[in-house]
Amino acid sequence: MSNHDKFWHAIEVIAFRKNMSCPGLARFCGLNPTTFNKSKRYTRNGKPRWLSVGTVDKLLSATGTSPIQFARFCQKG
Repeated sequence: MSNHDKFWHAIEVIAFRKNMSCPGLARFCGLNPTTFNKSKRYTRNGKPRWLSVGTVDKLLSATGTSPIQFARFCQKG
């Protein structure tokens, strides 16, 4: 699994642990509901798309996930 896939898997783990869908998690974080959609994870050319640091910060803050926990979720991917 690539680092990109592990990164997005970590977001799915957070959503699962909060008993939410990815769009529900995005709304919970104050983001556009499509932010975490699978269709947004790659550009039209197939290039991996990464979230901004600000978006990741909103995710971690809203869910009470520490950066270390997030990194662990990424490693488990």
